[in-house]
Amino acid sequence: MDDWRNGGFGLYVHWPFCQAKCPYCDFNSHVSAKIDQNLWVRAYLAELDRLSEQLSDRVLNSIFFGGGTPSLMLPETVSAVIERAREIWPFANDIEISLEANPGSVEAGRFAGYRDAGVNRVSMGIQALNDEDLRRLGRIHSVSEAKAAFDIARNCFDRVSFDLIYARQGQTLEAWQGELREALSMAIDHLSLYQLTIEDGTAFGDRYARGKLRNLPSDDTAADMYLATQDICADFGMGGYEISNHAKPGSESRHNLIYWRYGDYAGIGPGAHGRLTLNGIRYATETHLAPGAWLQAAGKGNGESLREALTAEDAAAEYLMMGMRLSEGLDMVRYSQLAGRDLHKSRLDDLVQMGMVTISDQRLRATDQGRAVLNAVLRDLLMD
Repeated sequence: MDDWRNGGFGLYVHWPFCQAKCPYCDFNSHVSAKIDQNLWVRAYLAELDRLSEQLSDRVLNSIFFGGGTPSLMLPETVSAVIERAREIWPFANDIEISLEANPGSVEAGRFAGYRDAGVNRVSMGIQALNDEDLRRLGRIHSVSEAKAAFDIARNCFDRVSFDLIYARQGQTLEAWQGELREALSMAIDHLSLYQLTIEDGTAFGDRYARGKLRNLPSDDTAADMYLATQDICADFGMGGYEISNHAKPGSESRHNLIYWRYGDYAGIGPGAHGRLTLNGIRYATETHLAPGAWLQAAGKGNGESLREALTAEDAAAEYLMMGMRLSEGLDMVRYSQLAGRDLHKSRLDDLVQMGMVTISDQRLRATDQGRAVLNAVLRDLLMD
């Protein structure tokens, strides 16, 4: 059995455009005054046709429209992509088709159209539940607009998730706890809760480097926020199935689980990544970052800028880094089959002794304490 079948097969579609660039965002997103959506439809369909020749023997478990702001796509654009995917691959009976949306009135007005196109799950980028922090984050919606859009989404879709960012400027632990409880009172079945990170190359990164991004919570306060998040979400019946993601049982993001369980996924659109297994070899794929360059390349028959075979060691390391993000952990036998060797026993023993990981039934899991410092745990496990 090909290893990817342990995780399933998904399709990621990247829409690179936003109405405005958020100062914390390091995703491949661009602001454009005019977009020819017919041109983009043709490019997406051409890429799907190319992939169909290589991946015809798959069942498709999920489609995810990410970005950028995919809720700026016309419903007809989304529908065309879904229909072409349906022609190429049999859909799983429980296929999840997700679309990321910003909670502005323009996007919310399209929700019924996305539902009719086949989207059955929306993930909304609300990010904060107070207007001052929304302005600091560069968001162009207000809290009232976000709540109105959420109500529309809830009436259109059975499954609605939304994102919040914590450890924001000036935010206290008590303020975050109150905001999180308010969010959980709204939530349907899923929340994504991310700690604000300052990335190089972003507006926040530039401000931070110049000493202008002040009043960020200390590392200790941010860690306390993370731990409080786990406890409060668990009290509401939405346990943390992944480092930053919380869901009611059975409502986990199926598409993201493909990543974390190290399945295969095809990525189309500017800057999309993929992992594809062909003839027993797993490949990493990348596409051209610039929208114009990707459109031109896709029009000529191949939007990929890279397709590189992964070594056994690289594939095992990726599985380890992804699987350890999950509360279910990873299968140590599967890791050994990928790597051609077992994990280092003395390091495992040390991490168990420190209370960072547990091992049972050949599954390796990070504890709550270990998940709070997961990067350090991973460094120990991956050390030569």
